[in-house]
Amino acid sequence: MTVFPPEIEALASRIVSEFTQRNLKVATAESCTGGLIAGTLTEISGSSAVVDRGFVTYSNRAKVEMLGVDKAVLDSFGAVSRETALQMAAGALRHSGADLAVAVTGVAGPTGGSAEKPVGLVHIAARRRDGRVIHREMRYGDLGRAEIRLATVRTALQMLIEAAG
Repeated sequence: MTVFPPEIEALASRIVSEFTQRNLKVATAESCTGGLIAGTLTEISGSSAVVDRGFVTYSNRAKVEMLGVDKAVLDSFGAVSRETALQMAAGALRHSGADLAVAVTGVAGPTGGSAEKPVGLVHIAARRRDGRVIHREMRYGDLGRAEIRLATVRTALQMLIEAAG
């Protein structure tokens, strides 16, 4: 029994199948999704051939200690920023044996939003070891915490497929 919506499970299945055939490994660096991306992938049988590791870096301290995010970046741009997402993805690659990494950081709500960084704002970065990077700033709106997190997982999985080329 799966715990994820069918379209998300289908994306995860596609990643496990295609990445297994291509011998590609994935690492995740997650803040607002709290491990859901890794959880979605590992829901699929055979995912051990694809998932190298996942980092849940909810606090700024964890982002610095586990992924090497520059504290100055966090101080200047905040945890929910393009710059932080990019550094999280780079750090996940640096601290893993993965070929690709995806990183997410955002405001899932219902609290924590501001005029500048509203609930539903999520930065997602996918990075390949060869340096190719994709970044998206998503503004899902105030859909509710669970829906924002699931929407983020969906977009992150789509970006992994895109990054793998």
